[in-house]
Amino acid sequence: MFKKLKWGIRAKIIFGYTVVILFLTIAILLVGSQLTALQKEIDYIADHDIEVHDLTNRLERHMLNLETGQRGYMITGRNSYLEPYNRSKSNWEQDYNLLHSLIGDNEKQQITLEAIKAGFVEWISTVGDPSIAMKEQQNDEGVASFFITDPGKRIVDQSREKFSSFRSEERALTNARTESLGQQNMWLQITLYTALVIVSALALAIAFTVSGSIVRAIREINNAVRLMASPEGDMSSRITVNTRDEIYELVNSTNGLLDNVEQSQWLQVKVTELISEHQSETDITGLSQSFVNRISELLDASYGVLYLRKRNKNGDEMMVRQAAYAIPAGSQAPEAFAFGEGLVGQAAKDKRIFQISDVPSHYYRITSGLGESQPQHLIVAPSCFENEVVAIVELASFMPFNEQERELLSKTMESFGAIINSAASRQEIEELLQESQTLTEELQSQSEELQAQQEEMRVTNEQLEEQNRLAELKSQELEKISKALEANAEQLKQSSRYKSEFLANISHELRTPLNSMLILSQILSENQSNHLDKDEQKYATVIHSAGEDLLNLINDILDLSKVEAGKLDIVMEEMSVTELTSLLMHQFEKTSEQKALDFHVEVAPDSDEIFYTDSQRLHQIMKNLLSNAFKFTEQGSVTFAVRKAKEEEIQTHLPTQAGRTVLALRVTDTGIGIAKDKQALIFEAFQQADGTTSRKYGGTGLGLSICRELTTLLGGTMTIKSEPDEGSTFTVYIPSMEPNYEGQRQVAAGEQLATAQSNAAVSQESEERNLSRKQANEPMEEPQEEELSTIEGLQVLVVDDDERNIFALTNSLEREGLRIHAARNGQEALDALATEQGIALVLMDIMMPVMDGYTAIRKIREQPEHVNLPIIALTAKAMKEDRDRCLEAGASDYISKPVDLRRLLSMIRVWLSKQAGR
Repeated sequence: MFKKLKWGIRAKIIFGYTVVILFLTIAILLVGSQLTALQKEIDYIADHDIEVHDLTNRLERHMLNLETGQRGYMITGRNSYLEPYNRSKSNWEQDYNLLHSLIGDNEKQQITLEAIKAGFVEWISTVGDPSIAMKEQQNDEGVASFFITDPGKRIVDQSREKFSSFRSEERALTNARTESLGQQNMWLQITLYTALVIVSALALAIAFTVSGSIVRAIREINNAVRLMASPEGDMSSRITVNTRDEIYELVNSTNGLLDNVEQSQWLQVKVTELISEHQSETDITGLSQSFVNRISELLDASYGVLYLRKRNKNGDEMMVRQAAYAIPAGSQAPEAFAFGEGLVGQAAKDKRIFQISDVPSHYYRITSGLGESQPQHLIVAPSCFENEVVAIVELASFMPFNEQERELLSKTMESFGAIINSAASRQEIEELLQESQTLTEELQSQSEELQAQQEEMRVTNEQLEEQNRLAELKSQELEKISKALEANAEQLKQSSRYKSEFLANISHELRTPLNSMLILSQILSENQSNHLDKDEQKYATVIHSAGEDLLNLINDILDLSKVEAGKLDIVMEEMSVTELTSLLMHQFEKTSEQKALDFHVEVAPDSDEIFYTDSQRLHQIMKNLLSNAFKFTEQGSVTFAVRKAKEEEIQTHLPTQAGRTVLALRVTDTGIGIAKDKQALIFEAFQQADGTTSRKYGGTGLGLSICRELTTLLGGTMTIKSEPDEGSTFTVYIPSMEPNYEGQRQVAAGEQLATAQSNAAVSQESEERNLSRKQANEPMEEPQEEELSTIEGLQVLVVDDDERNIFALTNSLEREGLRIHAARNGQEALDALATEQGIALVLMDIMMPVMDGYTAIRKIREQPEHVNLPIIALTAKAMKEDRDRCLEAGASDYISKPVDLRRLLSMIRVWLSKQAGR
């Protein structure tokens, strides 16, 4: 009985896994109990200790809010400072009670906490409430005495010591609990590893036992199959095993496979024999008869019919009977079938085999010398060549066709189509040979066909001419499209002009109010009349600084726009590397001192002292990079280094400058750094490394974008290496443009304009920039006493439509001893010059209603008595062409808003002194 019981592979594996899982479950239960205890300890630390630390911080914050709120109210008298005071006064005791309940098991901590509570009560009763009451009663003497004695400092200091002691004790308790958790975790690991070793050993033992029995059975099967697969192997032999598991089932399946292989071999042999017998046939009729006879014999068919695909007299394709097996003469069987007609026609249409059992009684009857009988089973099979049905065979039998016979018929019909087609081709070749005799007669008809073809060629030529005409029409359409594209290009240029005009106008609108703000804030910050206290003077300084930042932002936007529009001028000139480093060192020394950062400037010994580039633009690039370095560095250092670029660096970054001098200027900081996926983003306009830096550090994100564009205009490139929290290194590679190589040139968006007009513009621009640099970097020379005496009391006409600018300029100039007349537009300026005698100089705004500055200047110059009158144009438009327009209109000089008072006063002194000397 037990031998017949099936002990399968699955049962063996399940038994093994069950044993392993049982032991594993026991181990998990043991480990789980320890994990539960460990989790309870972790929960206690997470819930209890963290809440104790949080409540301690909140109590100390209440003490800080009480003190700062009381001091703020005592100093300013504003009720808003009492809000944190009153809120902490109401809430501190609630947090104290919660904390007291959490440390109920620690008597030492309770004593410390009660001392902290006593400090709260004592400070509120003896310091907070009495001092606030004195301030509310406006007892200034009591308030002053309070600040002198400051009785609350002792209580606050003692409370802070208590808080520190309390925190230290709690941290010690937390560390002790953490150490205990570590020991428990170590024991848990030991338990877990021990259980893992035991379960692994048990699993390996079971695996070796089960796999051994399986492998032995498989080896027996493998040996038997190898013997049968050998050339001399006996296909009739079968495999026997004694096991009652899946191996037994595998053996049965293998034996079944051998049966199928044996049948397949028989099928292949029969098909090969049948095809070989008929490959050499050339007569289709004899081929058909031989085939139907042979297939009928192989399938034990009682009768058979073969139909071939042919066309009837009407040209319709039909399946026509070509040969028959065991059908007597004069039979009533149909001679032909149309596609889709009867089983034969349907098999030809569907290209599939039909098999019918239990044939109806009126069906064709098979006769012999002993009698006749009706077949019970019928099969119809098509034969195809190149996916077209070429033959149909219909067989009838008294016994059903088994699977092997059906497979034999299917395989045979697959190859028979090619045999029929081959025989038909050979027969067709014979017919073609016979027809070759008639080719001579057909030559005449072919000649007639050639004439017809010539006529067709004439018609084709006419069609080609029509196509040429259509091609010309398409060419005209393409020309129209080209003109449309040119119009679009012109629109783009116009849009660029609109953009420049818009920037100029928006510059005017921003600079006009900024002008008065900077002038007045500078006057207030100087505090020459000493009517402001230090805080108010500091407020004015902050306002002036904010205005300068806004001016820098406007200039950055205009520079970026000029670069994009290709209108930023680049002037190649001689530059001193030592002067550049000294200037940058001087500019950022104070910043490094304020932020307590080390600032290093390094110049390599091999660096050329004289370098040819646009020094102002290079200074602007390095100033922006150093500003960013100091902005994003809280501790550590900032380094500015200058050296000659190595040849391999030039080949990598500036291959077109190979063999020439390239300067490498590096700015390195120890700041916040930039992630690699953000390093490309920071060079886009208005972008920073991430959204939080702009809120934390400020800025618009234009600096690096302008640096990159200016570097490109100077023919160089910029690289960055940075890691978050480690710092950044920006390296600028600038090629030297020696006079014998490039000469003085003007670069507009990277394009060279080598004309005399551009050279003249470059020279003029260079002079202006040298002057502005000199004014910005060198101290203004104090005018001589006799110079001051010549301008004091002279009359100046200020023309501006903005009352704020008139007010600011009037106050500034009157402090210098000048007498000021004001006009709101050009027409009022002409009227003032006609009525007021002795006006020595005119400050003329450009953008004004009624009559603008250009028109007013021209009309003033038309008057003979005012041909030499000094006129200084003041305009908020900052584009280069605005200065040229002012000078063309007749202005003596030009200064842009917001006005630099020192520069304006210097300019006024110069022109008034010249006027006085005439």
